[in-house]
Amino acid sequence: MSRKGVGLAAFDRSRITSAQYASHGNSLRSSHSTSIATQLSVFRSLLQNFAQTHAKDIRSNPSFRAEFARMCAAIGVDPLASSSGASGKDGGGSFWAQLLGNSVNDFYFELAVRVVEVCGATREENGGLIGVKEVKDRIMSTRMEGGTEITDDDILRAVTTLKPLGSSYSTLTVGHKLYIRSVPKELNVDQSAVLEAAQLLGYVSVSMLMLNLRWPRARAKTAVDDLVSESMLWVDKQCDEWEYWSPGFMLEIQGGGNAG
Repeated sequence: MSRKGVGLAAFDRSRITSAQYASHGNSLRSSHSTSIATQLSVFRSLLQNFAQTHAKDIRSNPSFRAEFARMCAAIGVDPLASSSGASGKDGGGSFWAQLLGNSVNDFYFELAVRVVEVCGATREENGGLIGVKEVKDRIMSTRMEGGTEITDDDILRAVTTLKPLGSSYSTLTVGHKLYIRSVPKELNVDQSAVLEAAQLLGYVSVSMLMLNLRWPRARAKTAVDDLVSESMLWVDKQCDEWEYWSPGFMLEIQGGGNAG
């Protein structure tokens, strides 16, 4: 009987010890969460002071603007997101607007309008898939003298402001090049592979795809036909075998020729 009593006592002590460990663990987690929240609050305060001190540089210098945006991202602040829960009577507007006034905030929304205009004007040429650099170059070509310089990073941030429009505007990477897609269409794996090859070589043909990707003719033909139907590839029928050209590649060549 005594041995049974000892066993029960040991069980009770073990249960108490487990409860103490659990309580201590909860206390540590709570303390850790509080510490992280305090650190983030301090970082945000320092970021606000930095933004107010360097507001002019952030507005006018694209490199400075990009670095500031990366600093925001590092502590989980989306400068373009709505801040309805922010302090203040109004509590609305984006982080940019609260810190720097509406000028920088408006800059991105106005730039987004220009992006939409370029995408719309070129959709028949490229099927709604246009390089980020091409969008930037087109916008810069119409910039008034002394206007704000913009970068690829600015274009990408402007596209994020279009998210309320749904899936119509988004970015994707084909090969090593960033594109803006302005049509609600997802590229499948085969179409992405064809576009990547066309981006590197300028064009593809059905036989090239069959040889290099080891695809059967039907698969290669289906992929290029789908892309041609969406104007994402242009067809050159003057060759012995039809060649399917990347519109962006052809426009780059044309632009280089004009520059020369």
